[in-house]
Amino acid sequence: MRIVIAGGHGQIALRLERLLAKRGDEVAGIIRRPEQAGDLLAAGAEPVVCDLESASVEDVARHMEGAAAAVFAAGAGPGSGTARKETVDRGAAVLFADAAEATGVRRFLVVSSMGADREPPEGTDPVFATYLRAKGAADADVRARAGLDWTILRPGRLTNDPGTGLITLADATGPGEVSRDDVAATLVALLDEPGTVGRTLELISGDVPVEDAVRAVAKH
Repeated sequence: MRIVIAGGHGQIALRLERLLAKRGDEVAGIIRRPEQAGDLLAAGAEPVVCDLESASVEDVARHMEGAAAAVFAAGAGPGSGTARKETVDRGAAVLFADAAEATGVRRFLVVSSMGADREPPEGTDPVFATYLRAKGAADADVRARAGLDWTILRPGRLTNDPGTGLITLADATGPGEVSRDDVAATLVALLDEPGTVGRTLELISGDVPVEDAVRAVAKH
């Protein structure tokens, strides 16, 4: 199937692109800077240059025609200020969801963040607090859409450790960390499991194989 990924040059997105391309899916990654294209090609993905901070719904929708699923994995990233948390982590997610609805792409996955469902604790770094609020607002927007078969994934603290393929996946896991490899593998399994539609799930490292964990969640 054809899958379009927003934030196509992100660390999770590049891992996801490699996994999807390896199994034979057609993958397009939306990127902001043309110089990032080579990394996507190396991952087996088609690079699509489109700035989600300035594009229209129509601009984005053109790139989603014919897709079976969309994954929002974009983020303003470390070093960006509060303004870009709002324009990327919230605004671009809403735009991407608008484009998916406009083109009839129902399956819609969001890479969110643990803690996005509540007000950040007192003393939280102001920029990080803005990020969590922006992610929470984007999640709420997506969850309100009847035109999307959405799943929201909220990983714990991300690491670059090699993936183990063993996770804990639940409505609430408690705090923990998880490798970006295992987040990408979980996204692949979620794409294939319609029983996870309408679920907001937390993810940390654990002791259950990814596919088993996703199947177990789908049954509840």
